[in-house]
Amino acid sequence: MKKAKKFVLSRRSFIAGFLSFVIISCTRKRPEGPLIKPDPGTGTGGVLWTELKLPTTIVADESTDVIITGKGFEVGDKIIFTPTSGVSFTMTLTQVQPGQISFKLPEKLTSGTYRVGAQRGSSSLTLGSSTVEIVFNASIPDKSGMTVKGVVYANGVGVANVVVSDGIEVAKTDKDGVYYLPSAKNNDYVFVSIPGNYEVENKQSAPLFYKSLNPSTQKVEIKDFALTAVNNEKHVVMAMTDFHLANRVNDLSQFEKGFLKDVNASIQSYKSAGTKVYGLTMGDLTWDGFWYSNKFLLSDFLVQMNKINAPVFNTLGNHDNDPYVANDRGAEEPFRSIMGPTYYSFNLGKVHYVVLDNVEYLNTGGAQGTVGSRNYKGNIISSQMAWLKKDLAMITDKTTPIMLAMHIQLNNEPTINTSGAQSSTLRLENSTELISAFNGFTNVNILTGHKHVNYAHENSNSMMEHNTAAVCATWWWTGRDGYGNNHICKDGSPGGYAIWEADNKVMKWKYKSIGYDEDYQFRAYDLNNCQITAAKYAPKSSDALLAPYAEEYATANKNNEVLINVWGYDTKWKVEVSENGKPLTVSRVNVYDPLHIISYSAFRLNDKATPTEDFTSSKTAHMFKVKASNATNSLQIKVTDRFGRVYTETMVRPKALTWSMK
Repeated sequence: MKKAKKFVLSRRSFIAGFLSFVIISCTRKRPEGPLIKPDPGTGTGGVLWTELKLPTTIVADESTDVIITGKGFEVGDKIIFTPTSGVSFTMTLTQVQPGQISFKLPEKLTSGTYRVGAQRGSSSLTLGSSTVEIVFNASIPDKSGMTVKGVVYANGVGVANVVVSDGIEVAKTDKDGVYYLPSAKNNDYVFVSIPGNYEVENKQSAPLFYKSLNPSTQKVEIKDFALTAVNNEKHVVMAMTDFHLANRVNDLSQFEKGFLKDVNASIQSYKSAGTKVYGLTMGDLTWDGFWYSNKFLLSDFLVQMNKINAPVFNTLGNHDNDPYVANDRGAEEPFRSIMGPTYYSFNLGKVHYVVLDNVEYLNTGGAQGTVGSRNYKGNIISSQMAWLKKDLAMITDKTTPIMLAMHIQLNNEPTINTSGAQSSTLRLENSTELISAFNGFTNVNILTGHKHVNYAHENSNSMMEHNTAAVCATWWWTGRDGYGNNHICKDGSPGGYAIWEADNKVMKWKYKSIGYDEDYQFRAYDLNNCQITAAKYAPKSSDALLAPYAEEYATANKNNEVLINVWGYDTKWKVEVSENGKPLTVSRVNVYDPLHIISYSAFRLNDKATPTEDFTSSKTAHMFKVKASNATNSLQIKVTDRFGRVYTETMVRPKALTWSMK
């Protein structure tokens, strides 16, 4: 197949009487079009060329002569394509036939917007403007009912069995890389489910895996996807969620100096080892309540995201909807226009990734100029669920690892009973249907955010959810100027992200705390020294105000107990503690993290402000308690994750509760 170029030319008012029509190529029938009357005010000497039929769309191979009808052209006349910025492309006519001209398209003409003109000596005429799109094969025949067609190709050759979708219909390419979709174009785009061991072009950090569609179903469109072959059988994904950038509480500074520095160091470390690295967000990139008051929109987030030194795939969160719009589809339009599709799939190596939008944004009372209540439901709408089932049906090997990313959690935070057994309840309105969609698959991991805490829950032997703590921790508060100068989430986890390593079909993961080594996986507290008083942690407040937030730490505990917060914990981890070589009994408990209490609530009270309910500490089940024989013995703490990786600390006691404690 030959690569072709598709030109979509738009009408401009400076040519009087200009109307659109199509010239497909020199070998195809040219429909009749209107004559162009030269505009005396446009260019000079326009009367040299008359009875022109200006093409609005040209689909032609690079080697094909493009034909335009008209009178007055001579050999040596120039046709000029001028981009909005950059160097113009000039084609000199080498042959002129009665009533028409022909010329070849420049090989280096790339996609973009161009002004098109004709020139002879000092005489010139502006013909219009064009939008250029590269087309791989201009000769794909139409098929009845198919409104979108194209080729998925790499290195000049079509790639077979690649999934392409408009978010409703799903198709695979044939042996030549050709696909057809009977699209109603309701989603305004078509995307390629990037196959394993391929990549697409990136616009800075954004993978260009989708293309916009003309809403008219009367127009059959060619949408091609160019792939580049790579080896990503072994790859790493930085799973990041809840950025909540809003240009407040010096969040951009914290983002730049903390998260961005940390994640790019991690990315470089893996790249240096020869591993492909990608980013995947799980939503709440921005904060809808501050879109307009702080003038920080998704376009501003994109500027920050582009500083991440890896391709980043994005997920829509509830705070990424337009707070002026009171319906789900309309509210997500800014995300679609700036960030891309709200749900889609792609493959890295042997792993299939699915991104879903499970936020049904209601926003009661929202209207142009008025921020609504920003309420929503955790729900996957029926059309998206139907698409998901079609997408998964394309996978014949049910041992394929599936990574499902969505914002709102599938399961609520787990709790433990008196015997230490973990249980959880379902969160989404259609959780059961979602789980059923993955029946038959043997290895499904679900990545979620929303809660700003870490927890893991296994729905079955084949499905496990990983709720990842927030990049912003407690909405950037504990690290803001004048606070604890730390970055800590409501469950005591440091702000951070997850690192997922894939090697063929084997997946491993760990939580990465911003500003710490990857091996930093827990924090130990000496409860003999964890009483939280106003005198020590909020001197401008009072014990009466602080006590409700301090919870069990409001009173002294001299029981020689040690509390261990293991933020990456799941039920296949092991926590062991010994004193003078003697193992101690370790109990799993569901309690608050004392460091978070003093880092957020105590500071808010000290500022004479009421702690925000959504920001205050939350109980977590990744806590463990042991009782030592006295108040001064050191303890040996050993934590082993499900992959056999060991993390240790010799805990020297007494150990003070301070904002900078590790």
